[in-house]
Amino acid sequence: MYVKEVTVENQVGLHARPATFFIQKANEFKSSIWVEKEERRVNAKSLLGVLSLGIVGGTTIRVIADGPDEQQAVEGLVKLVNSGFSE
Repeated sequence: MYVKEVTVENQVGLHARPATFFIQKANEFKSSIWVEKEERRVNAKSLLGVLSLGIVGGTTIRVIADGPDEQQAVEGLVKLVNSGFSE
């Protein structure tokens, strides 16, 4: 299992468009991937799950992966979040 924390810096957070990019990226990996905000954990490959967390700008989340490409999955998603989803 590989875990990393990242702060969502873009102002709107993970609303529909950035969440879609996030899920598309998560689906590139074989590992099981979750996003955790406070005590809630959801499947990072589920749009409804990610949107249900209500992640806004300035929120720190944890990206967790477990599987054959867990480190690449977490690093790839953290890099995407840090890029501000190109917004």
